[in-house]
Amino acid sequence: MSEKLMDYDEAVRRYDPVIGLEVHVELGTATKMFDAAPNVFGAQPNTMVTPTSVGLPGSLPVVNGKGVEYAIRIGLALGCQIAETCRFARKNYFYPDLCKDFQTSQSDEPIAYDGALPVELEDGTVFTVPIERAHMEEDAGKNVHVGGTDGRIEGADHSLVDYNRAGVPLVEIVTRPIEGAGARAPEVAATYVRTLRDIFRALGVSEARMERGNVRADVNVSLREGPDAPMGTRTETKNVNTFRGIDAVVRYEISRQAAILADGGTVQQETRHGQADGTTRAGRIKSDADDYRYFPEPDLVPLAPSREWVEQIRASLPEMPAAKRRRLKAEWNLADDEMRDVVNAGALELIEATVLAGATGQAARKWWMGELSRAAKEREVALEDLPITPVQVAELQALVDSGRLTDKLARQVLEGVLAGEGDPEAVVEGRGLEVVSDEGALLAAVDEALAANPDVAEKIRGGKVKAAGAIVGAVMKATKGQADARRVRELVMERVGV
Repeated sequence: MSEKLMDYDEAVRRYDPVIGLEVHVELGTATKMFDAAPNVFGAQPNTMVTPTSVGLPGSLPVVNGKGVEYAIRIGLALGCQIAETCRFARKNYFYPDLCKDFQTSQSDEPIAYDGALPVELEDGTVFTVPIERAHMEEDAGKNVHVGGTDGRIEGADHSLVDYNRAGVPLVEIVTRPIEGAGARAPEVAATYVRTLRDIFRALGVSEARMERGNVRADVNVSLREGPDAPMGTRTETKNVNTFRGIDAVVRYEISRQAAILADGGTVQQETRHGQADGTTRAGRIKSDADDYRYFPEPDLVPLAPSREWVEQIRASLPEMPAAKRRRLKAEWNLADDEMRDVVNAGALELIEATVLAGATGQAARKWWMGELSRAAKEREVALEDLPITPVQVAELQALVDSGRLTDKLARQVLEGVLAGEGDPEAVVEGRGLEVVSDEGALLAAVDEALAANPDVAEKIRGGKVKAAGAIVGAVMKATKGQADARRVRELVMERVGV
């Protein structure tokens, strides 16, 4: 049953939204967080497990040192303080995919805390998101619902459990309440998670592929009468793993909660589930604090990362995405809106790799944001999934720069590369697309076109130089578009004595 909604613009005029996000990132370690089971995506169900993964009696956990390092890297990148000591805890709850009936996590002693992350919105506005904590934990298994639609529990005949994911290292990043975003709350939420995704990739701690669930967000939304009013009752929409979905969930919850409040109702504190159409549906009721009965993990000693180690990690951090974008924007001589388009299209790394392969920033941007973006849209794939590499794009541009290809011919070569005909050089040879550079052949084609159009030649001699376009067009047709139009025009003018 559809729920009553208030127009979004009216909702943000009448109420002040407050949001919060809990973002989980799966770490790209070779093994799991507390045992030696491989950390592999897509394996046959229940094959990537050890007794520790599933909590069999007598099995004992051992902390993954690389997982701790990755957590510290994330904390430092988010401007957090790194704890001198911290410890793991058991978070107790029952769910079929949690075979131990508890999750090894961190409670009141996280590895990182008190950070902040500036995020740049589409128009260039910078909004700073306060970070409360980033803590380590293990992932649960995965319930597979059979018989329903799109793997959802609705309409399913039965469910299966795959424990391959149980024990995969996670870092959970929890914001403080994000205030002051107003009508831009959906954009702030989505941009924040996108910024985190980019940081995870830059740090090398995760593939951060959202379609695989490597990054997913629990989205909290509440409304209040105004900035000085007490906080409203929040809802928490679980496991949203697309930027568009995060934006839609915040927008929907603002409109839904506003309609309830405007009618004198009370917003129910609950978990909710995001739907494919951008709506949410009710899950379970939540109290002010879930009774997870945290207690210290008795099988793991406290962690005490040395200050020397932390500083070594800090010194090894790569350039952060925001700083990198500013540097590349200047190096490539791009305008603000051009750079935003590049980032929004997911083309930054592709263009950077093309530049490193020898193309200029402007040339690389032209190909990836032009012909290749259109090709990706037609094929309904991401830019990075097109069957062409940055090196091949740079080779194509080199052929244009050398005069062996015109832009028109280069587009035909690009089609050949995308069709699997080989590298640009192979496509040029295979299709016979190289520019006609033989002056003798070009002069012969020009003379033939002038002889066939004597009236046009006279117009040119009479000062109507625009008429030369007809002769240039005839030569280009005769050479199947493989002549340099600029050189052809020069030869035409020489031949008619202008």
